[in-house]
Amino acid sequence: MNTYTVLTEEQLVRQATDVLIDKLGIMEATRFFGIKHNDRLESVERHRLWQTRLDKNKFFDEVFSHEPRTAG
Repeated sequence: MNTYTVLTEEQLVRQATDVLIDKLGIMEATRFFGIKHNDRLESVERHRLWQTRLDKNKFFDEVFSHEPRTAG
């Protein structure tokens, strides 16, 4: 049986930062942390966008129908 130690969030960030600096060097690690991911929506924003496009009646019919769904 294996035992695992769960790091605190602070320990995890510190160790990950140290690994990046060790492997990439301080300049490239700093560049990595500065990268903006503009193409990814924050999860709440993505969910709200999904809701605006949702046909509520069709969604409920699909969710509460007892027929198996088909791909497509």
